[in-house]
Amino acid sequence: MIIIDTALAKRQSEGKPIRVAMIGAGFMGRGIALQICRYTPGMELVAIANRNLEKARNAYTLAGVPAVYEAGTVRQVEELIAQQKPAVTDNALLLCEAEGIDAIIEVTGTVEFAATVIFTAIKHKKHVVSMNAEVDGTVGPILSVFAQRTGVVYTNADGDQPGVTMNLYRFVKGIGVKPVLCGNIKGLHDPYRNPTTQQGFAKKWGQKPAMVTSFADGSKISFEQAVIANGTGMRVAKLGMLGPTVPAGTSLKEAVGLFPLDELLAGEGIVDYVVGAEPGPGVFVLGTHDHPMQQHYLHLYKLGEGPLYLFYTPYHLCHFEVPNTVARAVLFNDATLKPMNKPHVEVVAAAKIDLTAGSILDGIGHYMTYGLCENTPARAAKGYLPIGAAEGCILRKDVPKDRVLTYDDVLLPEGRFIDQLIRQQDAFFGLMPESARSVV
Repeated sequence: MIIIDTALAKRQSEGKPIRVAMIGAGFMGRGIALQICRYTPGMELVAIANRNLEKARNAYTLAGVPAVYEAGTVRQVEELIAQQKPAVTDNALLLCEAEGIDAIIEVTGTVEFAATVIFTAIKHKKHVVSMNAEVDGTVGPILSVFAQRTGVVYTNADGDQPGVTMNLYRFVKGIGVKPVLCGNIKGLHDPYRNPTTQQGFAKKWGQKPAMVTSFADGSKISFEQAVIANGTGMRVAKLGMLGPTVPAGTSLKEAVGLFPLDELLAGEGIVDYVVGAEPGPGVFVLGTHDHPMQQHYLHLYKLGEGPLYLFYTPYHLCHFEVPNTVARAVLFNDATLKPMNKPHVEVVAAAKIDLTAGSILDGIGHYMTYGLCENTPARAAKGYLPIGAAEGCILRKDVPKDRVLTYDDVLLPEGRFIDQLIRQQDAFFGLMPESARSVV
């Protein structure tokens, strides 16, 4: 949105910057802190929460902020903000509750903890910008309901591939072209990758091996495409998506011809991805137009003869664009990407190896499971276990490699907030039997 720079410049000149707090100070959080503190006039990063306080301080230091102040209570956070002193804390909920903060950026990469943080921030009437596709793809629809009722914006971020895709989707739809596929461009997809195989790559870029693995094994792209599906009303063509692989360097124009035309032209469209195409890593939208004159113009403008027209963005700049999302939410009440009405696609857990009864499932991007997209009606009917709820579950029976896990296969840990939200989401959107809804 080109108007954002002007709007932020106005806030800067008026001495009324947008006040932002950030939860998480890892790899992505450090980049966001740098971007806001050094390159975003009209916006201030007033506080950072991280379990390791030294990492919160370091994020500020790397962003050129020399002095920060520790806070242990809500009142202390509020006093530091009023004094224009950057605050750090190891208690994220303080920032969710404190006055003087316009928006929270959640960038922890967790599920259970992040869901609690986001819910608490919404409860205290703060806009929430999520860099957490895992939470968005698991309970985003019900969190969005809470946000709407509270009168705040809950949104995925510009810069992340879902946000970039949604910006492109809105552009394509806005010029009268009907989007029929929202796609992602990947360089690698191997569901059996694990933190050991990805350790070298993770070390090179200063990231956690599990996070890198979640990209390589397909879990992350599954979450990203589920988030897009829930924001557009699209679906997946099959469990796990189609995901055609092409020789490295194949042009995207050639690669998209591998998607079945009849499938694309039927219904409300699909989300999917390709592996190996160029330019990447980027996103694309395939669309159609039913007016002969507009088809003629699109052909003239080098988009081909149809019936599919390809629009793409050849990059996604992650933390560079996050302040745009904050400004859109706070200044224009506009979400970059939020669930439109109900869950359409979710991410279920499949066995990465042969799993044995009694085992405790590890987390996303680890050794035991990988994520697959599935249409919500099928997920609910078959009782599939969302991978966002898999960590910590105890297997009641053996599960062979590549089989999708169900709730019947596991015992859930007691007292988890994420399970409560999933039940509320299923009940609210009518995805469980009437008898079970009354319990929720």
